[in-house]
Amino acid sequence: MECEWKPDEQGLQQILQLLKESQSPDTTTQRSVQQRLEQLNQYPDFNNYLIFVLTKLKSEDEPTRSLSGLILKNNVKAHYQNFPNSVSEFIKSECLQNIGDSSPLIRATVGILITTIASKGELQNWPELLPKLCLLLDSEDYNTCEGAFGALQKICEDSAEILDSDLLDRPLNIMIPKFLQFFKHSSPKIRSHAIACVNQFIISRTQALMLHIDPFIENLFALATDEEPEVRKNVCRALVMLLEVRLDRLLPHMHNIIEYMLQRTQDQDENVALEACEFWLTLAEQPVCKDVLCGHLSQLIPVLVNGMKYSEIDIILLKGDIEEDEAIPDNEQDIRPRFHRSRTVAQQHEGDGIGEDDDDDDELDDDDTISDWNLRKCSAAALDVLANVFRDDLLLHILPLLKELLFHPEWVVKESGILVLGAIAEGCMQGMIPYLPELIPHLIQCLSDKKALVRSITCWTLSRYAHWVVSQPPDIYLKPLMTELLKRILDSNKRVQEAACSAFATLEEEACTELVPYLAHILDTLVFAFSKYQHKNLLILYDAIGTLADSVGHHLNKPEYIQMLMPPLIQKWNQLKDEDKDLFPLLECLSSVATALQSGFLPYCEPVYQRCVNLVQKTLAQAMLHQSQPDQYEAPDKDFMIVALDLLSGLAEGLGGTIEQLVARSNILTLLYQCMQDKMPEVRQSSFALLGDLTKACFQHVRPCIADFMPILGTNLNPELISVCNNATWAIGEISIQMGADMQPYVAMVLHQLVEIINRPNTPKTLLENTAITIGRLGYVCPQEVAPMLQQFIRPWCTSLRNIRDNEEKDSAFRGICTMISVNPGGVVQDFIFFCDAVASWVNPKDDLRDMFYKILHGFKNQVGEENWRRFSDEFPMPLKERLATFYGV
Repeated sequence: MECEWKPDEQGLQQILQLLKESQSPDTTTQRSVQQRLEQLNQYPDFNNYLIFVLTKLKSEDEPTRSLSGLILKNNVKAHYQNFPNSVSEFIKSECLQNIGDSSPLIRATVGILITTIASKGELQNWPELLPKLCLLLDSEDYNTCEGAFGALQKICEDSAEILDSDLLDRPLNIMIPKFLQFFKHSSPKIRSHAIACVNQFIISRTQALMLHIDPFIENLFALATDEEPEVRKNVCRALVMLLEVRLDRLLPHMHNIIEYMLQRTQDQDENVALEACEFWLTLAEQPVCKDVLCGHLSQLIPVLVNGMKYSEIDIILLKGDIEEDEAIPDNEQDIRPRFHRSRTVAQQHEGDGIGEDDDDDDELDDDDTISDWNLRKCSAAALDVLANVFRDDLLLHILPLLKELLFHPEWVVKESGILVLGAIAEGCMQGMIPYLPELIPHLIQCLSDKKALVRSITCWTLSRYAHWVVSQPPDIYLKPLMTELLKRILDSNKRVQEAACSAFATLEEEACTELVPYLAHILDTLVFAFSKYQHKNLLILYDAIGTLADSVGHHLNKPEYIQMLMPPLIQKWNQLKDEDKDLFPLLECLSSVATALQSGFLPYCEPVYQRCVNLVQKTLAQAMLHQSQPDQYEAPDKDFMIVALDLLSGLAEGLGGTIEQLVARSNILTLLYQCMQDKMPEVRQSSFALLGDLTKACFQHVRPCIADFMPILGTNLNPELISVCNNATWAIGEISIQMGADMQPYVAMVLHQLVEIINRPNTPKTLLENTAITIGRLGYVCPQEVAPMLQQFIRPWCTSLRNIRDNEEKDSAFRGICTMISVNPGGVVQDFIFFCDAVASWVNPKDDLRDMFYKILHGFKNQVGEENWRRFSDEFPMPLKERLATFYGV
């Protein structure tokens, strides 16, 4: 037995002094404490002092002792592998001896320390930990039992996977039955720990729990009406997870569970109500939802609608009583980091303006500053998904409630009615149409309500019906809606400004060129907002301007519009430093503007181009430094480079050949070569988009690099990374068109991957279309190389291109297919009906392409003979038959 470690009195006082100072609010003091703590880490037994203060120094106040434990926890996280054996053994034994400290704060701190050591791979090297903690659960002493359970709960949360692996000899086989015994314990805190521990193993369908699934569910039902909110919350959480993984076990009890969850969703304790409300969100994703829930809708809908009202505490937190706050600068902590959506090249489809996969940006984020997820949002989200399940059947239960809510004298009630109307917009759109001529004008009136929170939710709800508004004659709804929304963009309340800007961006996407007659008025408003907005809303304003440019395109290219729009944008551009994250949304916005203005952007393009190239160069240089000396240099934020590459793409697309001189005078292609090989997929994705755009704009500068670029493109045809693969594929197609027959040496690098991708099940539509176009283009320039494989891709090729609009890319791809068919007619014979269908998808092909189609169709008909052709074409659906007869006389 080695003798017990004792602290040196002087050292102890020094450390206590440090702990006291670190509680000071002054940042300079805190910084110097941080530095001294780092220095003390060089002494092997420094950590012994820390555990000593936590577990043995009862004379000190609890916050100081707890802080000592938390500093020790950070050291364990950072340096545990360097602790001498004697130190780590001392810490472990102290932890286990003091897990039952009489202070809840100290117990919790010891528990955190234990789970941190355990998750450092120490569960294997601390074999006595789990048996000891499980043993302590049986202690007569409440503090010991509660402390051990608290530690076990944290270990189950942090190390669930390793607990269920062979590494540890499957301790869960003992632990889970043990936890189940405690569901009936007399202390609510301990009942709550027990459920929380077991809950960690539901989603992963852990074997040890699945063996005891029935007793687990019975025990849950027994605790259903527990008087302790924390227990009820954990019961609800368990049932929500079981719904996902063991629906089979819940189905027999479904009626009762739904009744129970209805009660809990109205629980007095909001945390319980929130957990219960998640049940409806999860149930809506299950195929059984309609069957099991239809009988309960009349009870459920009023409960959800009721949960959508702001609570009093929400209104206080939202400063709902402050109507005018536009002059108050934003708190920088409230500004969320934005995620830049890198450029993806997509095809346009018949009947829609722009690619259809616009991810719903209109989720319920109307009050995003308070605790992000609350009962109001969860209820609204549940109503939204249920509307998508039950469609118009939901309206039976909603409409009677809505009438009462929407015209209610109390603003909180009226506000919740407007939120309900927005939440059901997607699912119940068809059924709502008869009421919209009356509702939309009412909502437009609500835009000038005297309560800011009513004005802001009305913006959101109106944006959910934008599609319908745009489908009506513009003077009836679009014009009044737009006029009022523009006023709200200049509201004196920041929350309303934000909601109006977002709603306006949605309206822009729906209305597209319908907005052209009002451009002067729109730009007036958006430019005025520049001078008015605080920091956070400025970022949203950039988005509204970028979306406007995307929506009206070249109609923006008028001298008077450019004169209004560009000066404020360029002024911001000049104010921002290269390190400022606000550059992201501004660069995205300028990228859309440059693409829309085309030649109108020329006066601004040189400084913008230079700065983008600089941002890419700086980021690459910083990345190199970080790679060679990680301790010396921080890793760069690569978003700067991604956004800069995307803006360069926008310039290349908007300015076309006029970008040639800028490219000639810069080292962008050398930089691009590095970006294309970056570890980060988003960087590669954006660099391939830029490569494609430069190929179209000024191929003379790209050509000398092709031998270096093509192998890199080939290795990036990996459909696991959809967007990278998509942009690389598109770039290969653009390069083929420019290279012509000189593409021959490179076909073998890419063709097999492309054919494999086009035949993969579940490949996203955009990637399929781009792959088909690129295969067609390769076949157009190198038919001898590609045609032999025709049979392996012709069917998916035809089905993926039949739905895209007539355009340049479709044109060159079909020329390729026709050329390949003439080289290898046998390759198309088995799938000829698919080719016919694809040909029929053209609205008006160019004359020479139509001739190619004509020759192939008639050639095939003559080859098989009149009789066979008639039998073959009788299989065609009527519209296809008619189109081919009308256009090609077959």
